[in-house]
Amino acid sequence: MDDHRAEMPKTTTRTAAVMDAIGRRIASRTLTAGEKLPSIRGFAATMQVSPSTVVEAYDRLAAAGIIRSRPGSGFYVAGSLPPLVLAEVEPRLEREIDPFWVARQSLDANPEVLRPGCGCLPADWLPGGAIRRAIRALARADEAVLTDYGVTRGSLALRGLLARQFAAEGIDAGADQILLTSSGTQSIDLICRSLLQPGDTVLVDDPCYFNFQALLRAHRAQIVSVPYTPSGPDTAAFEEALRSHRPRLYITNSALQNPTGATLSAQTAHKVLTLAAAHDLTIVEDDIFADFEPEPSTRLATLDGLSRVIRIGSFSKTLSASIRCGYIAARADWIDGLVDLQVATNFGGPSPVAAELVFSTLSDGSYRKHLSGIRAKLARRRKNMADQLATLGIWPWTMPRGGFYLWCRLPDEMDAAEVAKRAIHEGVILAPGNVFSVNQSATDFMRFNVAQMEGKVVEALARSMDAVRG
Repeated sequence: MDDHRAEMPKTTTRTAAVMDAIGRRIASRTLTAGEKLPSIRGFAATMQVSPSTVVEAYDRLAAAGIIRSRPGSGFYVAGSLPPLVLAEVEPRLEREIDPFWVARQSLDANPEVLRPGCGCLPADWLPGGAIRRAIRALARADEAVLTDYGVTRGSLALRGLLARQFAAEGIDAGADQILLTSSGTQSIDLICRSLLQPGDTVLVDDPCYFNFQALLRAHRAQIVSVPYTPSGPDTAAFEEALRSHRPRLYITNSALQNPTGATLSAQTAHKVLTLAAAHDLTIVEDDIFADFEPEPSTRLATLDGLSRVIRIGSFSKTLSASIRCGYIAARADWIDGLVDLQVATNFGGPSPVAAELVFSTLSDGSYRKHLSGIRAKLARRRKNMADQLATLGIWPWTMPRGGFYLWCRLPDEMDAAEVAKRAIHEGVILAPGNVFSVNQSATDFMRFNVAQMEGKVVEALARSMDAVRG
């Protein structure tokens, strides 16, 4: 699309707006090759412009070769489409605050680069000893574990372990209501494939985990956000969004929300579930940070009993991001459909090797002690880093009960994206606030991973801020 746009003649503002709206629909695959464009009068009403403006826009798009006219029939998307480029799907962002750019920087960084903007613990914080014991035990496993695809729902042993953990929380879900997946991201992908059509609306928090947005863009969903507060989503805004946009899904973290670290209150949880029932909304509750809480907080899945709430999670934060394994817990009839989707897209569940390693490590007697030690270590680190950031005039929006994120406001309404650009030259990768904000309303916020802030991060941050100040 960019090449075509570069060749287009200059247009009036209203004509350009119509052309850009069509261009975004083609780029996002809402309109595909050979598909008919909206009628001139219909699109004029949608865009609140005159029919003659739409005619001019369509004529210019046809001249550029993007659409073609069929006399007596209308206008159609021309030719074959180029590969879908998610970074070009709206909203179009500066690369430094594009979710894909931040993810690539974190994943592809050289070992010597400091990564306080990433979303994982340092390797030496994770239970390497338990993982190595599990790997040695795996060498003695049945041949089928090492060579076969594995069963469609994933390891029964691991699903049984998860079912027992859920029972301790008050969730009555047997192993048949749990599907193992290749990752937490794949869990959301399967749910979106199952429940969404292109153009459906999905509700997210603002701010929210940036890959929620990226994945929803891949599914060509319309994303609507509601402000997040220290006790959960703003319920008045939540209710208004349900009435105005009729979303199919709401995707959220209840415990230690990413990026804010806030925790859902019981009062807000009850209000959200009441509204969800009234508006036939399905909720996806990502519980990936649960084990970092000092004690369990309110969960939508627990209150709802997996009626309209789907719980997902993985083990990448507390165990290993290298051993890819996640899960979905939902109503049994929904799980059955998701099994078929996983067979179609992945030919079965996660690697039996990965599931066996996760089960063995979680069953290791040292794992509970590991979690307790991590929670204590993070509590000290959060306090220490909050104190150090305060010397730069940077303050947490709220002090989390657990986890490794601090969501902080920079001083003097400073542009966090500009600070992040400068920090790259210091060998530091940061996560500016608008990466997480659908409405781009977190310009002066930054998410810090306190576990990744050893070394000279604070000094490099100070120099980057000074450079932005000029």
